[in-house]
Amino acid sequence: MRMINILIAFFLLSSAQANESPSAFSLQCEYMSNPIGIDTKQPRFKWWLMDDRKGAAQKAYQVFVSTDPSADGKVWTSPKVNSSSCFAVYQGKALQPFTKYYWKVQVYDHLGNKLVASEIATFETGMMNMQNWQGAWISDGTDVKVKPAAQFRKVFEAKKKIKAARAYIAVAGLYELYINGERMGTQRLDPMYTRFDRRTLYVTHDVTKQLQAGKNAIGVMLGNGWYNHQSTAVWFFDKAPWRGRPTFCMDLRITYEDGSIETISSKKDWKTALGPVIFNSIYTAEHYDARLEQDGWNKPEFDDAKWKNVTLRSAPSENIVAQVMRPIENVEEIPTAKLNKINDTTYVFDLGRNIAGVSKIKVQGEAGTVLRLKHTELLQANGMGDMSNIDMHYRPTDDKDPFQTDIFILSGKGEETFSARFNYKGFQYVEVTSNKPISLTEKSLVGYFMHSNVPVIGKVASSNPMINKLWAATNNAYLSNLFGYPTDCPQREKNGWTGDAHIASETGLYNFDGITVYEKWLADHRDEQQPNGVLPSIIPTGGWGYEWGNGPDWTSTIAIIPWNIYLFYGDTTLLGACYDNIKRYVDRIDTDYPSGLTTWGLGDWVPVKSKTSVELTSSAYYFADVTILYKAAKLLNKNADHLHYKALAEKIKTAFNAKYLNRQTAIYGDGVQTAMSVPLYWGLVPEDMKAKVAANLAKKVEADNFHLDVGLLGTKAILSALSDNGYADAAYKIASQETFPSWGWWIVNGATTLPENWRIESKNDNSRNHIMFGEIGAWLYKGLAGIKPDEKAPGFKNVLLEPHFVQGLDQFEASHNGLISSWKRSGNNIVYNVTVPANATATVRFDAGKSIMLNGAPVKDVVSLVAGRHEFFIHP
Repeated sequence: MRMINILIAFFLLSSAQANESPSAFSLQCEYMSNPIGIDTKQPRFKWWLMDDRKGAAQKAYQVFVSTDPSADGKVWTSPKVNSSSCFAVYQGKALQPFTKYYWKVQVYDHLGNKLVASEIATFETGMMNMQNWQGAWISDGTDVKVKPAAQFRKVFEAKKKIKAARAYIAVAGLYELYINGERMGTQRLDPMYTRFDRRTLYVTHDVTKQLQAGKNAIGVMLGNGWYNHQSTAVWFFDKAPWRGRPTFCMDLRITYEDGSIETISSKKDWKTALGPVIFNSIYTAEHYDARLEQDGWNKPEFDDAKWKNVTLRSAPSENIVAQVMRPIENVEEIPTAKLNKINDTTYVFDLGRNIAGVSKIKVQGEAGTVLRLKHTELLQANGMGDMSNIDMHYRPTDDKDPFQTDIFILSGKGEETFSARFNYKGFQYVEVTSNKPISLTEKSLVGYFMHSNVPVIGKVASSNPMINKLWAATNNAYLSNLFGYPTDCPQREKNGWTGDAHIASETGLYNFDGITVYEKWLADHRDEQQPNGVLPSIIPTGGWGYEWGNGPDWTSTIAIIPWNIYLFYGDTTLLGACYDNIKRYVDRIDTDYPSGLTTWGLGDWVPVKSKTSVELTSSAYYFADVTILYKAAKLLNKNADHLHYKALAEKIKTAFNAKYLNRQTAIYGDGVQTAMSVPLYWGLVPEDMKAKVAANLAKKVEADNFHLDVGLLGTKAILSALSDNGYADAAYKIASQETFPSWGWWIVNGATTLPENWRIESKNDNSRNHIMFGEIGAWLYKGLAGIKPDEKAPGFKNVLLEPHFVQGLDQFEASHNGLISSWKRSGNNIVYNVTVPANATATVRFDAGKSIMLNGAPVKDVVSLVAGRHEFFIHP
């Protein structure tokens, strides 16, 4: 349903573009639409050009910023900039806190004509400086072992007519905010997980409509999140240095019609009491006793005489900053596909697909009836939930905290509803057991697919149904592992494993507008990096991961993701923010491994059968990091660094080939798929050896009957190593394979997300919702549609199109942010259609030796295109 709505939106947008005057549209500030509560002193502005004329482009732009709704430019009027870039950075006078700014952009087309001015957009500043906080950090005074969640309330009186009101709330833990009984916002699990003792996030809410004349009530419920990890597992988050009872600081800032301002802050006069959430763990589950509900606790008229005073707390960190990113939300409601009634106290619900999120149950029963909702990915032979593939790293100290099992105790007051507030899980099945008979139907339970609600910007469709399902499963796995930071799996760990994330980053960026999540997560990297340059394997971390699992094959996230953001968005901000961290990381490896080769890393994780030298794969990633570093140095005008690190990259490449390349046989290492594909993919193969090495890789793949024999690092490399070097047909045979071992093997066996192991029957390392093998999603864009960013004109200002019309596939189409690359067979010919969006160009490269016609005229195998629609006929 979500995809249908997206396609309708694309259609409506295209129709609008065809009927409206050319202009800038879809304005964003800090990659958000009309954000509130930003702290950025020089916010970034971005827009798109709406113009369906052929060759449409922007020649110049001018940005206007004002506190007046007319956006008259009194705060800042940029010079008229002669540039095709739809991106600008604020350069005006200092922005003031708590201020709403209006902005617009005036663009000039490729002919120099002044187009219709854009619609007016807004952004609103938040605190801007920590000294602007008036509230105190408060808690309920209990310790980290107390299990029930605390609730807080404050009643105040608004004596004048309200013009606007904002609630600024910083939390160590999780929260739900209520104004006069109404929950604020649709976001879930706010604020996002960070290294709490180094950076704490605050969220801004517009609460104008919820406030009323006279008495008002603020209600806050706090959850543990990652701040107070009461569950025990092998990563020791229960021993995190920041651990504490959840706490918050809040300012509710009211602007009255007469211009006066009143701030209601968290202080000693707030009241607190324990609530019906009697246990909550971000890792395991949530327990709720409806008998403990206090109706109206978050409304003005509630009698809080029995509630106690709050306790003042120190701030969890000295760095309280705005959270400006796509929120986690209940994005999709999923009905039960099948219900199996075992008996009148046991029911098993099947959602028909694997998701990350929560379930919601509606039930009626006697007071004190205890329901246990066990969430699993698998079923036992007897039809009951099977937890065995995801609970192996859990180390419970008693039986009070069952893994992925919510506990709901009924109040007996008619039909009741429960859904976890401060937890999420990975599951397809929900086994509901009760200590007393209950009556449930298929409509009694639904699931909610939760994730960071990043906008969809890409789509793939082909004539191969399995490929279509694989693309969807990959996206579902990616989203299931996006919760304010990329994770490995949504059930067993929920950890920010670095290797999984950089492998899947292109898949994410082709399909989703995920920059805000990645920028936040790379700030987590900067928080976690040690002074000696070392990064942990999971980020954030309570301390685990500095001693195992890290190394360049995993923690290259510090370089690869900022570089990918630069390629996909054309924005150097993240690359600049991480530059010193990349440099420190590279210098650490250079110091420890002066030969240019490093053995630091995990290697090709979960291979099918063949194992590749850790030194080979880690050294390749070390080379990739250094290459990114010297390119970033040039972009950032650090010329001495550019020369130094370019020389280091050459040193690594020379040492790598001296040890691993047999120039007589054109074989790397033992000649297995990973050993052959990784050097090709990362650019380590000497130019005069590329064709021979690629040919040997293709022979090895054919010898393996076009099946995979790789692990995590090999999956990143193998398909592109083939398709970029003349063997796209071989790559597609692997990608479309439906027998073991392959991606398709998972799909034909019913997978709706990507498993962790090629062997789906494996008892170990076998989550059914892992993103680490997710490079296949990016390759569909790169290897079949041929869509690639151009390093010389990043942000798809110029698009590189290298489509491959592979045997065994009749039709393929991919789109990304308005760009469409679509081909289909027509007899012996190929009809290839390209749509280049306004203000972009494309360079199309076809395989040599083909007869190519563009709009009826013959062209060579390299063609430059302007914005517009183009149709090619290709004859083999």
